[in-house]
Amino acid sequence: MASTLHGSHFLKASLLALATGLAAAACASADDEVNLGAKEAAGETYMLEQTPPAGYELVWADEFNGEGLPDASKWAYDTHANKGGWYNDELQYYADARLQNSRQEDGVLVIEAHREELAQEDDWGGQEFTSARLITEGRQSWQYGFFEIRAKVPCGYGVWPAIWMLSDSDLGWPDGGEIDIMEHVGTEPDTVYGTVHTRDYTHSKGTGRGSKIDLPTACEAFHDYQLHWTKDRIEIGVDGEIFFALDNDGTGTGSWPFFDPQYLLMNVAVGGWGGNDESKIAETEFPVRMEVDYVRVWQEAE
Repeated sequence: MASTLHGSHFLKASLLALATGLAAAACASADDEVNLGAKEAAGETYMLEQTPPAGYELVWADEFNGEGLPDASKWAYDTHANKGGWYNDELQYYADARLQNSRQEDGVLVIEAHREELAQEDDWGGQEFTSARLITEGRQSWQYGFFEIRAKVPCGYGVWPAIWMLSDSDLGWPDGGEIDIMEHVGTEPDTVYGTVHTRDYTHSKGTGRGSKIDLPTACEAFHDYQLHWTKDRIEIGVDGEIFFALDNDGTGTGSWPFFDPQYLLMNVAVGGWGGNDESKIAETEFPVRMEVDYVRVWQEAE
């Protein structure tokens, strides 16, 4: 995710003032295939000309400058699979509005995973880890735009932070489409992934579409994770460098369902793709945290 193109970076205070007047309303494992579409058929990365793209305006942002729980007008909590257990052989319990797992602190959002049991909770499913999965579902979703999330991710075997999007439609998964802006797994600490999932393109069929990029400082420094989504193309990058793209091939919703609005998710999972050997997870020092400096969404000006 490499060299930056941030001539259009804004001061947090300026963006907060602009955003105040705005109306707010698991991920699956990635293939290693590089699929950069017609522009980069050879699988090479390329730099964005500018961020955000020319002619785009800020439509939604969270700068996390408050204290306490995240802004409830912008974020909800996904806890629906706690009792039966989460997908992908994940091991965490996702807490609802619990400061230990999600909070604003010193100008960032903290999503923190702990080694602990919450057996007193009615929806506890026996998990030995807690974390949080924040979503904008029911608050805000977007059809197309440029998305930038500045974050620092945790390292450690068994740790799986992700920033991603799901369809607001009732088509279900994977028919509605999934866009993984950033996934980082504890077994590959120097790498981040970008992926899409559709009915035709999914790892379960061996037809997944995604790529990865070396990012040795993912756990040490903040990076700008970016998605540019139009009706014709999806580009995923970091710090202005695009490492995965998918073109709308015009063959239908099996390969391109990305016409409906999607909502944003941010979470730190334990186990699953991050590594499921419990003896190795025992060597990881908890708590671990993902820190998010901001989330910003731009769309093409009308």
